Amino acid sequence: SDAGRVGSSGEAVYSAAKGGIISFTKTFAREVARHGISANCVCPGPADTPLFAEISADNPKLRTALEKSIPMRRLAQPDDLANAVAFFARPDSSYVTGQTLSVSGGLTMA
Repeated sequence: SDAGRVGSSGEAVYSAAKGGIISFTKTFAREVARHGISANCVCPGPADTPLFAEISADNPKLRTALEKSIPMRRLAQPDDLANAVAFFARPDSSYVTGQTLSVSGGLTMA
């Protein structure tokens, strides 16, 4: 989650945990690179998933507010996230390591 990169109000523990994953990934990438292994992480933004539907069921304005805050004006679809992961799994990304890719429609550009 991008909360690990930029923080998230009211979610200090969540943000810290996600920041830990990002730091772990970068450290791990340094440690295994000499063996030809890459390690990267994907930080999804708000996504149109069953969990989001459950969370927003009591607040129908939440989706609209989020969509307005995202420059691409939509929530991520599961395929958007899967495609980012697939990129890192492709042989032509083998020289990419220790990176954090935000998949948030431009919501976070840190």
